[in-house]
Amino acid sequence: MPLAREFAQIAPGIGIWQTYDPIVKADLFSTALATKEGVFLVDPIELDDVALNHLTETGSIAGIVLTNGNHLRSAEIYLRRFSVPLFAFRNSFPVESSPHFTEITDSARIGREIETISIEGAGPGEIALYHAADGGTLVIGDALINFDPYGFAFLPDKYCENAKQMRKSLRKLLRYNAERILFAHGLPIMSGAGARLQQLLDVHL
Repeated sequence: MPLAREFAQIAPGIGIWQTYDPIVKADLFSTALATKEGVFLVDPIELDDVALNHLTETGSIAGIVLTNGNHLRSAEIYLRRFSVPLFAFRNSFPVESSPHFTEITDSARIGREIETISIEGAGPGEIALYHAADGGTLVIGDALINFDPYGFAFLPDKYCENAKQMRKSLRKLLRYNAERILFAHGLPIMSGAGARLQQLLDVHL
């Protein structure tokens, strides 16, 4: 997987980076969420040293989070470098015997500030994350995407374990005030994200 060479801080305490993966023929996005306990890296792809130094200026690395079983990406590189916990559902991390692995469940908290929300019907171990700071941010694994030619849309049915169940499960996200939605695949929505999500779900009742 190619290195990402730029880290962008897009809001207070929130950063993203991306690269194109020719194997899956898609852009991959990763997220950094800064909390009082440190910075949590979500579905991280590898950054070059200059960009990684930029990221760590926002705070020390506190943990790695995987949003589903397809997003191991470069997590093991970060685990070796920073020796921090890796948070995931049990079926999202293939090396359960790893001393870094910390199992999470639906509605659990990672640290004191990040809440996990299970999204059944997408891929194995699919979760969303919610951070309430600064108007609220949702971080999505694969269940929602935001790139051409689909735009802001559901994961295509052919990639879902159960597309109908996934769409029903996504309605849980409407409980959260969210100004922003960040994606593992696609550009972030930086304002009015909750209303955009409501509209998308209402169209597919």
